[in-house]
Amino acid sequence: MWKTRLIALGLLAFGALVGWYVYSSEISGSRPFRLGLDLSGGTQLVYKADLSEINPTNTNDSMASLRDTIERRVNLFGVAEPIVQTEKGGALAGETEERLIVELPGVTDTEAAIAMIGQTPSLEFRLLKKDMQSPPEGTPLEPIKDLFEPASVTGKHVEHAELQFGNGGGGLSNEPVVVLNFNDEGKQLFADLTRTNVGRPFGIFLDNVLISIPVIREAIPDGTAVISGNFTPESARELVRNLNFGALPVPIELLTTETVGGTLGGKAVESGLMAGLGGVIAVIVFMLLWYRLPGLLASLALTLYVLLSLAVFKLIPVTLTAAGIAAFILSIGMAVDANVLIFERMKEEMKKGKNAHDSIKDGFARAWLSIRDSNISSIITAIILFWFGTSLVKGFALVFGLGVIISMLTAISVSRTFLLALGVSTESRLGRWFLSSGFSR
Repeated sequence: MWKTRLIALGLLAFGALVGWYVYSSEISGSRPFRLGLDLSGGTQLVYKADLSEINPTNTNDSMASLRDTIERRVNLFGVAEPIVQTEKGGALAGETEERLIVELPGVTDTEAAIAMIGQTPSLEFRLLKKDMQSPPEGTPLEPIKDLFEPASVTGKHVEHAELQFGNGGGGLSNEPVVVLNFNDEGKQLFADLTRTNVGRPFGIFLDNVLISIPVIREAIPDGTAVISGNFTPESARELVRNLNFGALPVPIELLTTETVGGTLGGKAVESGLMAGLGGVIAVIVFMLLWYRLPGLLASLALTLYVLLSLAVFKLIPVTLTAAGIAAFILSIGMAVDANVLIFERMKEEMKKGKNAHDSIKDGFARAWLSIRDSNISSIITAIILFWFGTSLVKGFALVFGLGVIISMLTAISVSRTFLLALGVSTESRLGRWFLSSGFSR
């Protein structure tokens, strides 16, 4: 008995520690809750990625590279907690296009947000097909697309760009040139490409415009490419800066924009908090009135569940949206659902004449299979929603799934430990009243 009571005291201390972490991290701002645009206000941009020139086997890598590039670009502008993610557009509707979603909290100027993303150049490399005449620099890609074939090296392989004067820095000319340095993968690809295509023109396209078409004179094993053209020092310096911000590995097209005001978001947060607090209080009152002492202990477990969930939301971190708050409130009700099953089974065991200890243990054992099956079905539902849903649905599914998992742990372990640690006997009339349920007993 003393071991069980020690564990119960440990759980209470753990709950107090978790509660202090949630409170102190929010007050100090060291790890605040991450709010979505519908709560914090800001701008959401949804782009469609053009993967027509990408091998289907490289789709995931290309989208991951695109996400990382845009995220680096946005971070340079000092936007607080930007969210950049990829998703498939409407998988259930049969659409398989890849989308990029950029959420910029605090940015309500849509044009500025679009410019923030659009200024990042899209860099492409293409080999001129054999027996084709080189087009002039400055020609858009679309009219001359059939003259070129994609090269194995792409913009995502560029690691760093630098400004030099002269032909790669070694010539006598003072013409500004841009030198590209490839990463390890790009270095090997560029070496192989130049070794097997000596004598072929190599087109370099920036934002779908041919800016340079040097001829490959020899194999280049050091992983560098020189872009020359009609650059002024200022334009070359700007190009270097933009390329170092991150060249887009694939072109993107803006689909939709959405702007949410901070006032509307603040009202949504306030309403969500009030709804959550009201839900918790209502559940606790019901449990106290109907289940008495077990209801009190279940309320303590529910409080620990709420604090633990909030701490997990901060640590992952989970981006809370209005849909996510709704899922959290829903999971609060489901958190006590397991306790209701347990207490009803426990009451049935007591009617058979068993003592409190055996009734608690057998009641939990009998209720476990139902609790397990219902929670597994809820988790499967959350996984399906997260896998096939859009960003709004994913937020709901993630919070709901985490809530179900945490509630299952607290209902099975915490409530059971508290009941066993209390050691109430069914031999006395008062003990039986505390452990029974309903208003009539």
